[in-house]
Amino acid sequence: MYEFIILAQLMHGPAHGYLIAKIINDMIGPFARISPGRLYPLLAKLEQNGLIAALTEDQRGQQGDRQMHIYQITEAGQMRFQILMRDTSSNPGEYQRLFAHKVTAFRFISPAERLRLIEHYSNYCQAHIFHLQGEMEDLARDAAVTNRQELVYHRLNDYSLKSIFNVMQHSIDQWQLELRWANSLREREKEPGD
Repeated sequence: MYEFIILAQLMHGPAHGYLIAKIINDMIGPFARISPGRLYPLLAKLEQNGLIAALTEDQRGQQGDRQMHIYQITEAGQMRFQILMRDTSSNPGEYQRLFAHKVTAFRFISPAERLRLIEHYSNYCQAHIFHLQGEMEDLARDAAVTNRQELVYHRLNDYSLKSIFNVMQHSIDQWQLELRWANSLREREKEPGD
């Protein structure tokens, strides 16, 4: 996922590693931060693979006379970005987070590609909603059968069952919010002049 995020950021223009880290950390939140110890090896790997290039900026007289690198995406990196942007099958468990990063780079793909990604994400959200609703129905049915059979050691008490349903409903609500967001993105894409 970080490979895509870095390439997407560099599609906007060259940047120092510090700025790349700041943008990534601002977007992924306070607990899933990327450290310099993780970022710079990734940048080195991307550079080694020819996806980005590091330009040296002389910083004499500043911060201990060191050289800072400005990273820019290469033509090969732009091609890799396009492949990763269109990919909807890798990272299925992280696709919710990944899709948000893809939205920030929508301007670099065609409107038809944006709509295809939005449609895929809508289906992804709906699949989660349908799965959770089905699991809630199965759990309710299983609990009713267990209660009728009076198998005390398997029986879920009302409090436990309500707590489980509460958490599952919370997940459904979150996916419905994601679905509404995807629908708003679709509507924005269909507006004239975009």
